[in-house]
Amino acid sequence: MPYPAREPTFLPLTVATARDAADAPGSAELTRGARVVQYCAEAANEAAVDTWTAMLAGCDYPGRRALPSRLHELTEATSVYVGTQWWYGDGSVHRRRVADAEDRIGEAVADGDGAEFAEAFVGYDQAVAAVVVRVQSQMGTNAS
Repeated sequence: MPYPAREPTFLPLTVATARDAADAPGSAELTRGARVVQYCAEAANEAAVDTWTAMLAGCDYPGRRALPSRLHELTEATSVYVGTQWWYGDGSVHRRRVADAEDRIGEAVADGDGAEFAEAFVGYDQAVAAVVVRVQSQMGTNAS
C-alpha cells in the first residue's frame, strides 16, 4: 500500500518543544506563553509550507508574503516567553542566532533559493527550540 504524501515540516523542533512546554506542569503564565509560542510556530510552519510550494512552482502565491510576519511573530512570542531581560541580556547570543536565521530565510525567499531556504529553516528551528528548552531547563533547575 502506498504511503500518502506528507506535507513538509519546517519547524518540527520548535513546535514539539513548545507543545511539551505548554503541557508541562508549571505556572499559568509560562503555560500561556508556551501555548502562544506553539500557536505562532504552527502558523509560521504553515506559511513556510505555502512559501516552499510557491517556490517549487515558481509562482508568487499570496501566502508567500505572510512568511516574514509569521516568523517575526514567532520570534516575538519566544522573546516574551523567555523574558525580555534574558533575551536582551544573557540570551543575546541566542537572539542573534534567531535573527540571523530569520534574515537568511528572507534572503532565500527573495532569491528563490530552495536549498538555502531549507538550510536556513533548520538553523531557525534549532535556534528557537533551544530558547524554549532553555526556559524548561531553567524551571527544572529552580524546582530543585
